[in-house]
Amino acid sequence: MQGRIPKFILAVFFVALLATPLILKRFSDTSTATKANSDIKSALNRYGFHLEEVSKTAGINFTHVAPKFDAKLEHIMPQVASMGAAVSVVDFDRDGWQDLYVTNSGEGSRNSLYRNNGDGTFKDVAGDLGIAELNSVETGVSTGSVWGDYDNDGYEDLFLYKWGTPELFHNDRGTGFTRVTEKAGLPQWANANTALWLDYDRDGRLDLFVGGYYAEDVNLWNLKDTRMMPESFEYAKNGGRKYLFRNLGDGGFEEVGERLGINSRRWALASAAADLRGTGYPDLFIANDYGVSEMFFNDGGKKFRDVGEQTKVGFAPKSGMSAALGDVLNQGKFAIYVTNISEEGVLIQGNNLWIPRDGTEGDALQYDNLARDMGVEIGGWSFGSQFGDLNNDGTQDLYVTNGYVSLERGTSYWYDYSKIAGGNSAIISDAKNWPPMVNRSLSGYQHKRVWINDGAGKFSDVAQAVGVTDTFDGRSVALVDLWNRGVLDVVVANQRGPLLIYKNTVAPENKWVAFELEGAAASNRSAIGAQVRVFWDGQQQVQEVSGGSGFCAQNQRRLHFGLGKNAQVEKVVIRWPSGKMQTIEAPEIGKLHQVKESV
Repeated sequence: MQGRIPKFILAVFFVALLATPLILKRFSDTSTATKANSDIKSALNRYGFHLEEVSKTAGINFTHVAPKFDAKLEHIMPQVASMGAAVSVVDFDRDGWQDLYVTNSGEGSRNSLYRNNGDGTFKDVAGDLGIAELNSVETGVSTGSVWGDYDNDGYEDLFLYKWGTPELFHNDRGTGFTRVTEKAGLPQWANANTALWLDYDRDGRLDLFVGGYYAEDVNLWNLKDTRMMPESFEYAKNGGRKYLFRNLGDGGFEEVGERLGINSRRWALASAAADLRGTGYPDLFIANDYGVSEMFFNDGGKKFRDVGEQTKVGFAPKSGMSAALGDVLNQGKFAIYVTNISEEGVLIQGNNLWIPRDGTEGDALQYDNLARDMGVEIGGWSFGSQFGDLNNDGTQDLYVTNGYVSLERGTSYWYDYSKIAGGNSAIISDAKNWPPMVNRSLSGYQHKRVWINDGAGKFSDVAQAVGVTDTFDGRSVALVDLWNRGVLDVVVANQRGPLLIYKNTVAPENKWVAFELEGAAASNRSAIGAQVRVFWDGQQQVQEVSGGSGFCAQNQRRLHFGLGKNAQVEKVVIRWPSGKMQTIEAPEIGKLHQVKESV
């Protein structure tokens, strides 16, 4: 009997030893969950929202692959192959749930169309619908996409821009896509890095703007020579062509850009269009790398005027990489946000926040850069940006991605990069003169910025506190209500990194209202260009349905307005693309209003 007791004690000890890791893990999991819940509660109490990355649980497992160009560029391949990760939002099958189209860029890689199942999960249907296998040495690789109903049949069509052959796909009522590139009359090759849909002449048919980066005679896989880089880091004008395709109404498009005054050869990275002067016609803003931004006033759909210097947005050359529009002061006027490069101790260009100058309007409109004053100047090597009310407090916040090339940690290519930047045109423009990167990072592993608007002219970065902690090389960002909850979720496409889905939780006391518009008669059916003004609590906010914005991105077409606490909307005024005005008195809050233009 006495011999059995030690054996029993030994057995108990052995079982306890085996169980200890499980107990510790459970304790650790419980501790982690408790801390996470505490972080969420703290963020909700302090800032009114919290973002949780949920891509895996949503069934999305997408990682961007970069292309590999001509061997003559091998020494700087991470730089020249540093773009292409992009995301656009669409409800392609009109089931009331927002879907996501994501571009890849590796030769042989597949793009993805994530169909929203309506239950919190997504399914990639791009292969089944014919819009997946679009990246190859022969036809080039994807850099972004925008959606618009160019034939007014009620379904959003897909324009895919590339460093290569751009593609147009007709949406066959949500059941598939038909390639119509040749019928549309698109160019054989265009190294495009931005595009957007707009109805520049207000004829009720969507037109298409496409901005080139490299010149269109450059084939990155088969270079004639290596003299294909910018001629200057400040005033480069040897970039890609700008196209404006007028919709002819028969499935074809006519290129009219140069004839109408858009003949720039700057290195375009982003564009945005909106009626900035109250004329009813969309004006055009272009953010250019290696130079100044450009603004073109639209004169009644008959001509575009270059007014960059006149409006003050086109003086100081920087590295414009994103263009986002937002009524940040709730004054019924659009500000323009442009991202640039900031690296502490090396180069501080600073991002720009162009605010309409008091007392200027119409053709005399001018802007002041208030990025420093309002706290949104220093991001990093910034790319994508979007305005949206992330906490539903009634003011538009700002999400910005950062990070250029993340290679070996603790290394930096900046010194060599600065040497080439200071060279003359002959040196800069020839890629063979650029120093090898040798696996060194260039503004890599940077945190993102989530700037919340206090409504009094100041923004504060709360990214870490609200759950945005990733350090991937961010490119495209889009805002969308993925779960139809009345909040804006955030989708981020990362270069050589995963697609991230940040699910938003918002303090329930903050109210909201949203509008989904459908044009008729003389308006395009996507209602792109329609403006909605919401009046509440002695203030107003204007938003416009967009055909593309940010960096290689497109938000949802729905317009989402946060309202704050105890809000009552007085009225909503819609100006349709046709010019027709419509007023909705005291619309119900906490609801998505689907509004069709009356015939």
